Amino acid sequence: MRRNPAGIIRALEARDDEAAGAVIRAVRREFGVTGEGFDNHEADATPLHQIYGAARSHYFVVELDGCVAGGAGIAPYGGPGSETCELQRMYLAPSARGAGYGRALLEHCFDAARRHGYRRCYLETAASLDAARALYLDAGFREITAPLEHAVHPSCDAFYVLELGDRR
Repeated sequence: MRRNPAGIIRALEARDDEAAGAVIRAVRREFGVTGEGFDNHEADATPLHQIYGAARSHYFVVELDGCVAGGAGIAPYGGPGSETCELQRMYLAPSARGAGYGRALLEHCFDAARRHGYRRCYLETAASLDAARALYLDAGFREITAPLEHAVHPSCDAFYVLELGDRR
């Protein structure tokens, strides 16, 4: 059994941009999900707090001992009035894995999605991310065979959708 480090999950703040971006880049390198088509440049191009400060968007971070150790967010998928949000940039540093923070991040994102009026949550990922894919299935996502219309991550090869009304 792993020790559950003392930590909190909270909304992203501007002061978290550098640390959250570093976690995203490090985990992508660790699992080989880098390069064109995995949006690895996006965390540097626009500060995360600006991306997730947009309407109907939200990003949460895991903070362990005062340091950002992961995060996940939601944003509209397919246009501003869409009933579908996309789960985005869900990554955890090794120090935050295995302690329930991934599941807790998902629940925070689902709650925010419902508050923003979304009916479903979509995500694109890499088939090689076995632990993440197992978490998504356990949380109620169902795998679909192809990306939804408007997909922008051509290197992703695993696609999931969750009807938010199915969860309470």
